[in-house]
Formats: sequence, C-alpha cells, structure tokens
Amino acid sequence: MLWSMSICLMSFIFLMAISLFLMLMGLYYIFYDLVVFIEWELFNLNGSSVVMTLLFDWMSLMFMSFVLFISSLVIYYSDEYMHGDIYINRFIILVLMFVLSMMFLIISPNLISILLGWDGLGLISYCLVIYYQNVKSYNAGMLTALSNRIGDVALLMAIAWMLNFGSWNYIYYLEAAVNSTSMLIIGGLVMLAAMTKSAQLPFSSWLPAAMAAPTPVSALVHSSTLVTAGVYLLIRFNYIISSNSLGTFLLLISGLTMFMAGLGANFEFDLKKIIALSTLSQLGLMMSILSMGYPKLAFFHLLTHALFKALLFMCAGAIIHNMKNCQDIRFMGGLCQQMPLTSMCFHVSNLALCGMPFLAGFYSKDLILEISSLSVLNIVSFFLYFFSTGLTVCYSLRLVYYSMVGDFNFVSAQSLNDEGWIMLRGMLTLMVMAVWGGCMLSWLIFPTPLMVSLPLLLKLLVLIVSGFGGWFGYELSKMEVSYSLQALKFHLSYFFMGSMWFTPFISTYGVNYYPLMLGNQVSKSFDQGWSEDWGGQMFYSWSSNYSGIIQWWQNNSLKIYLISFALWVFLLILLTF
Repeated sequence: MLWSMSICLMSFIFLMAISLFLMLMGLYYIFYDLVVFIEWELFNLNGSSVVMTLLFDWMSLMFMSFVLFISSLVIYYSDEYMHGDIYINRFIILVLMFVLSMMFLIISPNLISILLGWDGLGLISYCLVIYYQNVKSYNAGMLTALSNRIGDVALLMAIAWMLNFGSWNYIYYLEAAVNSTSMLIIGGLVMLAAMTKSAQLPFSSWLPAAMAAPTPVSALVHSSTLVTAGVYLLIRFNYIISSNSLGTFLLLISGLTMFMAGLGANFEFDLKKIIALSTLSQLGLMMSILSMGYPKLAFFHLLTHALFKALLFMCAGAIIHNMKNCQDIRFMGGLCQQMPLTSMCFHVSNLALCGMPFLAGFYSKDLILEISSLSVLNIVSFFLYFFSTGLTVCYSLRLVYYSMVGDFNFVSAQSLNDEGWIMLRGMLTLMVMAVWGGCMLSWLIFPTPLMVSLPLLLKLLVLIVSGFGGWFGYELSKMEVSYSLQALKFHLSYFFMGSMWFTPFISTYGVNYYPLMLGNQVSKSFDQGWSEDWGGQMFYSWSSNYSGIIQWWQNNSLKIYLISFALWVFLLILLTF
C-alpha cells in the first residue's frame, strides 16, 4: 500500500507541475498571439518524408493545462477512494495512459496522429469501464466501444479522403478549401466522428452506461477528456462546419440532445446517471453554439464546464463512498447535516451548472444564451436552448431536494462523515476554481469585454427560465408523482422520456445486437457454410475419398494385383486388334 500511495502522490505532483508550466506558456502565447508548429521527421524514404507535426497555440496549451490539472486532482482523490483496491497501480497507469492519449489528440494538427490519440482514448476507456469486472460493466464497456467504433470508421474514411490534398495536415487546408466538395465530405465524416465521441443523438446511450466505471474515472471522462474530444475536434474544424448545411444539421441534433438529456435527468434516480445526463446536456450546448460559428465560446464553456463537472462527480463519489456504494437518491436525505463540507462543494458545483451569477458556469452559459438571442435563430432552436436551460435547473434542484433535504433514508445505524481529508482537499481545490475560474477565463479568452445589447425581457429571459425551472423541479419533487395512481395513465410517456427517447434500445439492438447477429449468420452461412461446402472442404473431401480408394488398391493382396494385371493385358490386346 505504501507503493500505491507513493504512485498517486508522485503522479499528482508531476501532473500538477506540468499543468502550471503549460498554463504559463498558454498565457505567454495569448499575450503575444503565437502559434508554433514543431515538425519532427521520423524517416525519409525515396524523397517522401514522414513527419510528426505538433501544434502549440493558446487553445491547445490551455486545454492541456486544464486536463492535467483536473487529472492530477482526480488521481490524488483516487488515493483514498480506491484505497481497498489491490490493483491500484494498474488503475493509476490506465488513467495516465488515458491522459496521454488526450494530450496526443490535443496537439495534433494531423488526422493520422489524431487517430492514434482518438483510438487510444477509445481502447483505454473500454478498459476503465470494465474495471469492476461484472456483467453490467462488460455490457456497458461493449456498448461504449462499439458505439465509438462508428466514429473511428468515419475518421478513417476522412483520412482516406484527405489523399485528395497534399498531406494529412488538415489545418493547412481549412480556410483555403472551405467550399470544396472534398472538404465538405471530410467535414461531414469528422462531424459524425465527433457526434459519436461526444454522444450526440442517436449515439447518446453509451454515456450513462459508461457510469459503470469507477467514480474518479467518471470525473475525468465527463469533465475534460473522452467526451470533450469530439467538441475539441469540431472547434478545430469550425470553418467547414459553420459555413454550410452541416452547421444547420448539427444545431438541430445538438439542440435535441440537450433537450432529451435534460428531460431524461428529471426521471432518473441513479446519482451518477443524473450527472452523466447533465454532461450530455452541456455537450449539446457546446455543439449548438459551435454549429452557429462561435468556436471561442464553445471552448470557453468547455473549460468552465470541466471545472464544475469534475467537482460534481468527486462530491458524488464521496457521497457514494459514505453510503456503502448505494447510488439511489431516494435512499439519501439530510446529507448536509452529516457531510457539511461535501454538501457545500456539491451545492457550489450544482449552482455553477445551473448558471448561478458569478460562478464559473454563469460566464459561459449566460453569454452563449445571450449570443443565441442576438443571432438569427428559428423558433425551434430558440425553444430548445431556453427550455433545456430551465430543465437543467429543474433536475439540479430535484437532486438537491432528494439528497440534502429531509431525513436520512438508508439505514438507521449509519454515521456519515467528512473525515476523508484526501478526497476533501481535491474537492475544495476544485471548488475554488469553480467559483472564480469563469471570470479568470473570460478575462483571458475575451480581453475586450463582450457587450450584448438586448431588450430587457430577452436579457432577463435566462434568469426567468432558470427561476421557473427551479420552482418546477421543487414542486415535482414534493408531488411524489411516481406513487400517484393518476401517474399510471401516463406511464408510457414517462417511460419514453425516462429512457432517453428509447436510444438505449436502438443502440443496443440496432447498433450492437442485430449487426453482430447478422455477422454471425453470415459467418455461419457463407464463411463456414456454402463457401466451405463448395470451396476448401469440397476439395478436401474429394481428395480424401480418391486417396482412400488408391490406398485400398495399393494395400490389397497379390491376387488383386494379378487380376488387375490380367485385365490390363486383356484391354491392351483388345485395343491392338
């Protein structure tokens, strides 16, 4: 155990030091507006050089700094959370490989090297989802891996299509070839890849399923790695997405994802799945503003969301840890009396998620909604933006009502406490960032303050919608709808909304089960059936039969040879006459 403690502490110090260095570099690059390409020639063959290119600009450096900062705190937190695990070394190494794959993806301006980081994320996420080895984890891991394979194939096809250009360094061609058909096709394929990795409709079901992973992994995956990889890739490809019909399509899909996730979270009772659906909702918000042509805003929300979402998962992990691994919010209650520090962090992160003024989430969320009010939007997109914001406050207050208010509902002789100081240090550090990280980032990313002039009602619409959403969530919690006989009349509607619009069934059967069964039937009928009967097996059976006859012929007695010799002589005489 001493070695496991030392590996957590060493990883924490190492990652935190690199994070601070990269943040300082990012500030330097912002101040002087620098972009640096580093090219490393791997080998040169017949005049064709294979070069590894790395891109360092303020965006990649700042994103890497945030990823490493959150990763360091998550690893420090894991020291206590995974205390009883005898394989904690393996867990920490997997997390470090996961972070390394994300680093690789962030600094790559080349589709080939992006694919290496992209597939690294997919493979290691599968290993982490099935970390607790049981049937549920295996199924969740398979759903995660196979859903993401669709995006991997799309990225491979984009790499093949990039052969139309001079190299795979897509960043050189984005502005020049923005209206070409080839770049439009590449943009569509990259958008499909990003939709699978960032779990947009209809690929949303793997994200709540991936909650089978340990909670520190969830904190890392849902804040700054894996799911944000798709958004980051589209931020790099934003010239192609926002200038044509791809952007309109993405705006609709991301808006529906945001709405579906907000609606589904109000019917969910699993603590981690509620937070996972809130991640899905925020990813939809990032994608939607990105599709309208505001990549800086999407990146701003990406960073602020990473801070409070990691904190939210870490608080959830502390609660689950104290609740003896129970995740059902109906068994919680009155936690703020027994776990005051954890509850404080939980409330701060929840308020930041809702966009409470002057917390981290407010600076990005409010700006996104005001810019969308200022833009030319149809009524559907406008409704999806603001209604989903109300739903966010609704499920957040419902979660607080179930977990923090009232009496403790688990067991009578249960003492909860805040004595896990290793976990608390990580949470309190992130809480400080969740409070003032938003204003700090807004000063850095938008040095000239953005002023959005709107009519008074439109300006206040965000606060009005949030207030109504919070009130409705509180009333919904008090009504005990699930125990009312009247609610049975609407059980199909509840089932539809609570099951993410049936996407888990579509993904499980449409993407995984039926294609795999079809592959099995094709394999049995063709590869192991007709092609065997009329191919190798047929020739094998013929040669076996004929060689058997010849063997029998050769192994028999002298009489057979004499008779056969006589027959051959007789036939020869007949032929000569």
